[in-house]
This record gives sequence, C-alpha cells and structure tokens, in this order.
Amino acid sequence: MEKDLKKEVRKFGLLATGFFIFYFLPFGSQYVQDAIISGFTMLGSYAREHVLLCLVPAFFIAGTITVFIRKDAILKLLGPDARKIISYPIAAVSGGILAVCSCTILPLFGGIYKRGAGLGPAVAFLFSGPAINVAAIFLTGSAIGWEMALVRILGASTSAILIGLTMQGIFREKGSGGFVTQESDDQISWPESIGFLGLQMTFLIVGGLAIDPIVKASILVISAVAVFVMAIRFKRELRNQWIGETWDFAKKIL
Repeated sequence: MEKDLKKEVRKFGLLATGFFIFYFLPFGSQYVQDAIISGFTMLGSYAREHVLLCLVPAFFIAGTITVFIRKDAILKLLGPDARKIISYPIAAVSGGILAVCSCTILPLFGGIYKRGAGLGPAVAFLFSGPAINVAAIFLTGSAIGWEMALVRILGASTSAILIGLTMQGIFREKGSGGFVTQESDDQISWPESIGFLGLQMTFLIVGGLAIDPIVKASILVISAVAVFVMAIRFKRELRNQWIGETWDFAKKIL
C-alpha cells in the first residue's frame, strides 16, 4: 500500500512539474519561439541524416553479420583463440572505412560479437570505429592538419587495442566469443553473403559522405533496391531470421 502511494505521489509530482513549466514558460517571447523551432529543426535533421542513413542501416548490417556471415570466418580473424597480433589490429582498424558515430557502432559491435568474435577484438572495434572513421579523419585533417589526423589514427587504434586486451583479461573469456548463432541449413553462398553485406555497407558509407546530392541519392536508391531484391530471393525462413535479428538489435539499442 505504501509502495503504491509513493508511486502515485511520484506521478503527481511529474505532472505538476510539467504543468508549472508550461504555465510559466513565456511562449510569447521571440527567444523562446526561436529556441523551440530550432530544437524541432535539429530533431528533424537528426531523424533524416542520422537515424535513417546511419542507425537503421547499421541494424540491418548487424543482422546480416549474425545470420549470413559464416562463423568460421569470424572465429579465424577475430575469435578469442585467434592470434592476438592479427585479431586486435584488424579489429582496431576495420572501423576506419565506416562513417559511423558511437551509437551506430553498437549494433555492428553486437553483430560480430554475437557471431563469435572475442570480447577483446570486438571491444577494440567498438572503441576505434567512431574515432578513426573516414569522416572523422578527413575532418580532422582539413581542420587542424594531416599530422594530427595521423596521430589520431595511431592513438585511437593503440588505445582501442589496449582497452580490448584489458577487457579480455578482466573477463577471461573462453569458448567462441559471444552468443554464437547456429549455422542455418539454408545458408546462402559466400559470394552472395559478401555481396549482400557489401550493398548495405555501401548504403551506410555513402549515407555519411558529403557528396553531390543527386549522386548520393542515386547510389542510396540503387543499393537499397538491390538489397530488397536479394532479400526477396532468399528462403522465407532465412529472410525472417535476418529481419528478426535486425529487430532484436534495434530493440536492445533503442
């Protein structure tokens, strides 16, 4: 009874706070009006340029890695039993081709970890991706010099490797990495898997580039249509598994 009363009091407090904010906020002020309009403008820009062109494609890519990329390929390069001198540098620099931020990299990290990558290499990829992606490096080079861009690449990659080794040492991971999914009997061929993943990666990379709008829109439409056509050709069970994994990543991140 007392617990329910506290819950109701908390709800009332939130409602009262919201009421007084809107009651006393001077909506007639030009400053307040401009601030509200600017806020919604930024929200719309974020939804168009970040969510649709970065975050959503990243969810689908994570689902593709989980379902279509063969486990043995992940384990050979990034698995917990792979040679550290190979797995950690590969993980630390592989995010460089992506124009992704710290939130977009999360589903990609989840995809390779769930497919069998070791925790250390997966964490190295997670930390280095946003720091050394193509957009960040070109912006750093054009703003403060290419020497600093090179220092950023080396510093971020080295830090990512050290953080990955630390995480691996703390958790003492054994076995095949993350929550490795079972290989499907209806698995598509290796060239089809690479092509399907490559088209989605093209969408993600081009979506983050500042290029001619017509060229950018053309590439995005072509790659999106090609992904849709390929997905339609897959067997229903495999396609549903891909969509299910994608949705699972979206729910965890959002």
